[in-house]
Amino acid sequence: MQDYIKPEPNTKNYQQMLDKIIDSWQKDPDKRGRRPRLLMHSCCAPCSSAVLDYLCRYFDITLFYYNPNISTEAEFDHRVSELKRLIHEMGIDVERTDTDGVRLGAVFVVVPEYDHMEFIDVVRGHEKDPERGERCHICYRQRLEKTAAYMDEIRRASEESSDAESSLSLPYDYFCTTLTISPMKSSEILNRIGSEVGELHDEAFLPSDFKKRGGYQKSIELSKEYDLYRQDFCGCEFSKAASERERAERVQRKIQEL
Repeated sequence: MQDYIKPEPNTKNYQQMLDKIIDSWQKDPDKRGRRPRLLMHSCCAPCSSAVLDYLCRYFDITLFYYNPNISTEAEFDHRVSELKRLIHEMGIDVERTDTDGVRLGAVFVVVPEYDHMEFIDVVRGHEKDPERGERCHICYRQRLEKTAAYMDEIRRASEESSDAESSLSLPYDYFCTTLTISPMKSSEILNRIGSEVGELHDEAFLPSDFKKRGGYQKSIELSKEYDLYRQDFCGCEFSKAASERERAERVQRKIQEL
């Protein structure tokens, strides 16, 4: 399967597709009384903030923090810590009720073991690709593949066991990623990859374009409110080097303007 998808405008309104799924779930008499369970790949606390603020009213959410692209374990652990702090300070790491008295499930965080070589191995030969090029598409696919595989694992375990007391042992209805909130990432590409991965695993990918309706601006506001660490690179050493080059070029341009 081709990993690189030529950048192009959205072929579908992914926000509208998400709206329809939420609406149909709420109106389906067979689904009333049960909130859909969502396994949401999380890249960091800032991106997750606005998405959680939006989706917690509709889904019971587990955050799946799988990001082997992050270049150092210290950076990885820092982002995990910020994510856990965020959901605690938002008060969503416990069961609660909304203003209409509807029970909202606690948000959990699942963190697979950090192994940066998993990322290095799959992008070998693409080290010099430009940002948002084929290397990034391979990275998106790797993270979504792992998310769907975890979804498979939970589904199989729940089918083989009669003990489904823990929320983390119940099967998920959908999976998605917070990555579509970034203005630096194509929602078209992420949704196409997510749909392909979902079909491969026979799992439902939840379409999204979380940057819509002021989602990215909301993430900035929440990041300030919770004093979140906002990294200036996606995670890998290649994106970090590109960020440093761009920063140096901006400084140089300012010097030349003086």
